[in-house]
Amino acid sequence: MNIGIYVYEHAEVLDFAGPFEVFSTAKRLGADSWQVGLIAEQYSPLLARGGLRVVPDYHLANHPTLDVLLVVGGVHYEQVTNSSVIDWVKQQDAITQCTASVCTGAFILAEAGLLDGRKVITHWEDMDDLSRAYPPLSVVSGKRWVRDGKYLTSAGISAGIDMSLQLVADLHSEDLAQRVAKQMDYHWQR
Repeated sequence: MNIGIYVYEHAEVLDFAGPFEVFSTAKRLGADSWQVGLIAEQYSPLLARGGLRVVPDYHLANHPTLDVLLVVGGVHYEQVTNSSVIDWVKQQDAITQCTASVCTGAFILAEAGLLDGRKVITHWEDMDDLSRAYPPLSVVSGKRWVRDGKYLTSAGISAGIDMSLQLVADLHSEDLAQRVAKQMDYHWQR
């Protein structure tokens, strides 16, 4: 199981660090064959929000075949206008078992046309912008995460941890998801 987390300049730190912690803890506690890595457009250090320096594991052309793609949020405006990134997201979606987003990562999936006609969620502050920019989406509120088909989208920042725990339950087992939450000392909000 290869899980790729797409990161970029000014990505929200907990959007990728939270899911990374969930999936790497799942690997440690029983999902032995899982591999999780950060993927960026280029293989060079980038600065996440708050100035955290991040070195991706892979770039768009050298990562393993993905079973799960998770696109994070942050200052996403350059990402939705970057045809290389949008085309790559579409290509990965064609082969993934699951495609997900945290927070404003939903804008990137929406720009790729993956969420048309689907129920989605994003950070509460960005819901109106997502609805205006992508009218075919059914933007919902009041949830931590939403599933529609193979697509999962989460609300803002920490909600990505809840969604990632659900992915562990879906892709491995409910028991493992519960053990991961306990190991992380995290109250899983479903």
